[in-house]
Amino acid sequence: MNVADLDGMALDYWVARSLHDFVREIYFTDSGETVSIRGNDRGRAWDGRFTPSTSWEAAGTVLERAQRLEMREETDADLAYCVATFEGSHRTAEGRGDSLRAALLRAFVESRFGASVDDVLREPQALTGDRAHRIGEPTPDGSIDDVPSPDGQIGDIQSPPR
Repeated sequence: MNVADLDGMALDYWVARSLHDFVREIYFTDSGETVSIRGNDRGRAWDGRFTPSTSWEAAGTVLERAQRLEMREETDADLAYCVATFEGSHRTAEGRGDSLRAALLRAFVESRFGASVDDVLREPQALTGDRAHRIGEPTPDGSIDDVPSPDGQIGDIQSPPR
């Protein structure tokens, strides 16, 4: 699938996949029509719908990662255009869309994955780096579940010290 053709839920999904420093899990709500995520972005927890294609609040996570950004609307074809370089990528990427937000998001996905991506994997998944693994599928790094810390987690009843 060409990144230039991504929109709606597919664009939301690939933006979430591109945010592997933030997103821990991707799952789907609303009968599989809406991308939802679990993660922590610079101290702000996120657990729920993630729709950057329709929300600047969600798209702001991408905008904050821009190191170089040029955006403009073309009046001839009514298209928006974006050229950007993002944190964690040494590539400059271009994106076009019917809005500045779509152009920004497409440029971001292209900066992470190139000009084409696979189809949306419509199953709950965990991200380890830039790879997605179905939840419950073994990974080369072991379990994708949260590993308890030596001091336990909140609500964890431990045996008394000896």
